Amino acid sequence: MARTPAPDTRDRILGAAARLFYEHGVRAVGMNRIIQEAGTGKNLLYQHFPEKADLVAAYLAVARDVRDSAARLALVDARTPADTLVALVAEVAAKVAEPGFRGCAFRNYLAEFPDDADAAPTRVARDYLGASRAAIDAAAGEVDPSGELAERVWLLVDGLYSQAAYRNRLDGDVARAGAAAVRLVEALVR
Repeated sequence: MARTPAPDTRDRILGAAARLFYEHGVRAVGMNRIIQEAGTGKNLLYQHFPEKADLVAAYLAVARDVRDSAARLALVDARTPADTLVALVAEVAAKVAEPGFRGCAFRNYLAEFPDDADAAPTRVARDYLGASRAAIDAAAGEVDPSGELAERVWLLVDGLYSQAAYRNRLDGDVARAGAAAVRLVEALVR
């Protein structure tokens, strides 16, 4: 008689995969390592995630939910488009300054797999980044319809993620860069 898997099996697999993918990169982590970390059998892993791409897409979908929730929380007190831009950049600045931050999961994935345009994880990553950019474009467009402000703010966001991906491991002073980015956006929206 077959055993019924524990109800949290999928979440355990996904949690183990998320930790490993984020810490080591998707390419560096094999399914056997995930099985070992999750403490589950091979059959259960493949029952929930038939291919590694399915698991990676699920990991990125969870990461998106977390980032979207953080953005919604950051925007609670934003009353104007200018407030929205400052709040979004401040939220990114706080995120990248967290201990253990190793870069944006979506940017990291796309950097690892630049030529994998049709893969499900690529679509999840691009959809998230596209939606993030659209939110900045919408708020910035109300302040400056030329598009110049949106480009500048997006450049700051990209710069924060890029710096944090390596700087947390070097000098750990990403918080200072984040504070500078927030001040720049505050100056840009005046």
